[in-house]
Amino acid sequence: MEFACSHVVCNWRPDGAASASVSLIEPRYDNRVTVKQLEGPAPPPLPPRRHRKPRPTSLPLPLSPSPLSPPLPSSRPPIAPRSLPPPVPPRVDKDGESRLKANVNVVSINIGKLVNISQASIMESFESPVICGKCSAALSCLSSIQRNVWVCEFCECENAVNDSVNRVCIGQRAGVHSDDLYLPTQSEDDYQNLEDTLVVFCVDISGSMSVTAEVTSSSGSPVYISRLEGIQDALQRALLSLMQQTPHRRVAMVTFNDEVVIYGDGTSTPLTLRDWGLVDYDHIWQQSVAYSIPHCIAETYNQLVQRVKDLREHGATCLGPAALASVAMASRYPGSKVILCTDGRANIGLGEMEQTPSLSSPLTPYFYKELAHQAVESGVIISVMTFEGTDCRLADVGRLADTTGGRVNIVSIGTVATEIQSASMDNILATGVVATVFAPDGVFFPFEDENNHRLVREIGNVTKGLEITIQFAVKPEFMEVFLKKDTLPFQLQLSFKTRDREKVTRVITEQRPVTISSRIMAGSLNMAVLSVHCAQLCASLTMEGRVEEAQRQLKAQQNLHNQISKQRPIHEEESIYGNWMDTMTTICDDITGESQTLSDEAAKVMYQMKRATSVSNNNDNSSNTSEIKKKTRRKKKVLVEGM
Repeated sequence: MEFACSHVVCNWRPDGAASASVSLIEPRYDNRVTVKQLEGPAPPPLPPRRHRKPRPTSLPLPLSPSPLSPPLPSSRPPIAPRSLPPPVPPRVDKDGESRLKANVNVVSINIGKLVNISQASIMESFESPVICGKCSAALSCLSSIQRNVWVCEFCECENAVNDSVNRVCIGQRAGVHSDDLYLPTQSEDDYQNLEDTLVVFCVDISGSMSVTAEVTSSSGSPVYISRLEGIQDALQRALLSLMQQTPHRRVAMVTFNDEVVIYGDGTSTPLTLRDWGLVDYDHIWQQSVAYSIPHCIAETYNQLVQRVKDLREHGATCLGPAALASVAMASRYPGSKVILCTDGRANIGLGEMEQTPSLSSPLTPYFYKELAHQAVESGVIISVMTFEGTDCRLADVGRLADTTGGRVNIVSIGTVATEIQSASMDNILATGVVATVFAPDGVFFPFEDENNHRLVREIGNVTKGLEITIQFAVKPEFMEVFLKKDTLPFQLQLSFKTRDREKVTRVITEQRPVTISSRIMAGSLNMAVLSVHCAQLCASLTMEGRVEEAQRQLKAQQNLHNQISKQRPIHEEESIYGNWMDTMTTICDDITGESQTLSDEAAKVMYQMKRATSVSNNNDNSSNTSEIKKKTRRKKKVLVEGM
């Protein structure tokens, strides 16, 4: 069963919709209330139990012999004392139908399509939505207004509604689905030209960038070039591409070794930060924000190319201060991006990393979390690229990309040019994106901070193809109430700013039928939605250090996959989802074994799984995990390093 709108597909999948426990350690789900998808034929009722017929009262009772008399001869054995019939054996469901252990009530939302309002169609526009005073749900097609009073369908709060709103709602909102777009009469911010956004290349030029590798030249012969030479070639290609495709785009460059050098657009005197200036957060931010970048790439191309050619590798790696300076520069133009390229662990200045990391959050550098949140607030997206065969502590640095919506990747000298060009061409569709999901009172969202029927997810920056998944269930004390319901209401409120700084709110409301069957046919479930959700959830749990919980979720998903394979053929894309689970299971097993941290390669997989999308929409996930799985088979511990 799919809940589909013009630009969103929400799959409310039955998988133990209700939870008998709110525990996040090992949730147990009650499947009696489930959002309906497809129902198979129920097993036939058990035949009535046939008990032994009672003895007719007209017959005399057998005489009881005295203890001293010999037993009476009889042609049949003595009658055994009457007892209750044996218990009815448990019903075995046919065709593999059985109670599912995992929660399959999942909603999948394509945020990338929803924020692209240029493609929206047949939506009503109002100045502002009418909001419930208790839970903040919006008046919708499901709302009923009696005598200017609206009883919220999500929390049952009574809200007064004026006559004008009443007439509009009654005349235009009847039905079981609505998709409304609310636009302000005037924007809070000045209009922004899309080409005013900034691309900042933040490049490592430390001593380790002199390491060489063999590549194939254009003539076909093998040659050795250093990592820095590979970066220089990649940057020149990216600059040329930007000048040809977006000549009015602003481009800047920052380099770092044991000091940070801000070149800007290459036309001004570089600004250098060193010594104490590498540990003063406010000083770095203020100096970088004030550095002017007045010209576009069409005017500064030659100067930037020359700056790139003049780079030389030496010194340590002050990655943290350079990332901070780059974000500060980009923050002047919301919708900008920072592309960070490095080959080593930060070992000087802010964000310096310790030598013996672990996966647990107390040892995760606080600096990178804070910088990521500041980038989100400024509408800046960060992509992180490291070189293969290095230890950059990608589990920590990758948080910059994961939080802001950027890419996390491991490149080689031969592939770095392609990856940099791809990252520089990514377009941010919206900034400041916040998704709020409403369900009826009594529903809750496992593995989320809120334990109620309203979930707020701060997403930040959104690029094309972004999907999020959310799991929901029913609290046990509300089970009897929900067993009497035929449908359940759901609402998504999406607030964001478009690329031209226009603030928008989009509200999608839909009513879904439910089933009260205690068992679900596994073959009728949408494995794309469930597998993407499992990948996103388990990767998040793993990166938070909750590895055992991730392992339980993976096991439940694998069992479900096995059940489905017994009922129907497994499609090619579903086999890819199975590979995802196998790869993540290998990583989690190694973490709970000898190692307590993620290698860069394993961290890359986890970050990519956190932003997994269905294979039909994006094939990058399948190719990446297939590559990792091959390496896993060759060497059991290749994904995770020891301490």
